[in-house]
Amino acid sequence: MAVESTQLVCFATQLFMAAGMEEDKAACVARLLVLTDSMGRRTHGLAMAPLYLADIAKGGMALSGAPEVVKDTGATVVWDGNYLPGLWLMDRAIAMAMERAADLGVVTVAIRRSHHIGCLAALVKTAADQGFVAIVQNSEPAARRVAPYGGVEPLFTPNPMAIGYPAGEHPVLVDMCASITTTSMTRQKHAAGEQFEHPWLLDGHGNPTRDPAVLEHAEPRGSLQLVGGSEYGHKGFGLALMIEALSQGLSGHGRADRPGRWGGNVFLQILAPDFFAGAQAFSRQTGFFADACRANRPARAGQPVRLPGDQAALAIERAQVYGLDYDAATWAALRACAERLDVAMPTPDAVAA
Repeated sequence: MAVESTQLVCFATQLFMAAGMEEDKAACVARLLVLTDSMGRRTHGLAMAPLYLADIAKGGMALSGAPEVVKDTGATVVWDGNYLPGLWLMDRAIAMAMERAADLGVVTVAIRRSHHIGCLAALVKTAADQGFVAIVQNSEPAARRVAPYGGVEPLFTPNPMAIGYPAGEHPVLVDMCASITTTSMTRQKHAAGEQFEHPWLLDGHGNPTRDPAVLEHAEPRGSLQLVGGSEYGHKGFGLALMIEALSQGLSGHGRADRPGRWGGNVFLQILAPDFFAGAQAFSRQTGFFADACRANRPARAGQPVRLPGDQAALAIERAQVYGLDYDAATWAALRACAERLDVAMPTPDAVAA
C-alpha cells in the first residue's frame, strides 16, 4: 500500500508528539525521515522511528530544550546537543551555518552528544538545494563495530561522511562510510537470516566472512570490514581516523569520556561558492563534470554511469506521484508503536492513486 508523503509526515509527527517530543522537533524529525524514505534510503527512514521511540521510553533522547553553546566565534561553533533529536539539531545547525556562510563564506560547527542524526545525504541535500556546499562527518563514541586495520577488536563505528553540492538539475549527494557496509544493514541481514553477497565482515579472529551473526552473537565478536577490505583497509582506516578527529576532537568530547548512551558527534561545514571563484563558476565546473561522467561509455550496455544523487532525485519524483510503500516488518513495527501511543495509522484515503 502506497501512502502520500504528507500523510506519513503527519503520522510520524503525531507519533513523536505522543511520546513527549516538542511539536517543532517532532515535525522536523518526521519530515527528514520521510524525505530519507523518498530518496530510497529505507534503512534510515521511518524504519528508525520505532528505535527512536524505544530510546525515548528508556530516557535516552531529550525531548525539549535547545543545544548548549559551548563556544561561538562566528565562523566556528561548538554545541553540546544534550542528546536532543539529532535530525532536529542538524536541521537547526545547517540553517544557522547557511545564514552565517552567506556573510562569512565558510562556517564550521562541531556538535557533541547529539542523538542519532539519520541519513547524511538527506541532511546535506537541504544545503545543496540552496546553492551551498555541505560536508558532514559523524561518529558514535559509545559504540564499537569496526576494528582498526590490522586488528580484530572493534573500536569505532562505520563513521559516515557526506558531501552535497549543486551540479545542474539536482545536487550531487555523496554519502559513504569508513566500513564497507553498515550496522543497520548487518542487523537487517541477520534478522532476515541472510548472508552478505561478499565477505564484508571479519570474524573475531580476523577472517573475512559473509555471516552477519559474527557481529550479533559470536564470541569473540567480529567487526565490519573497512573500505579497501583485507588488502587495502588502510584506506578506510584513514577515513575513520579523520572523522574521529573532526567529530570528537573538535567538539571536545568522545571515546576518552566513555559515554554510554546512543548518540553521535558531528562535524558540519557549510561553504558558500560566492566567496571563492563564484557560484556561477562553481556550477559551470560541477555541472560540466557531472555531464561528462554520465556521458561516459558504460561498462554494461543499458546501465549508464550514475552520479550519487541521481537515483535519489528520481526516487523523490516517484514518491511525489505514487507515494511510499513499506515492507511488512517496518509497517508492523510502526503499527505497534501507533497502537501503544494511541495514534491513528494513515487511512485508505491517504493511498496514492
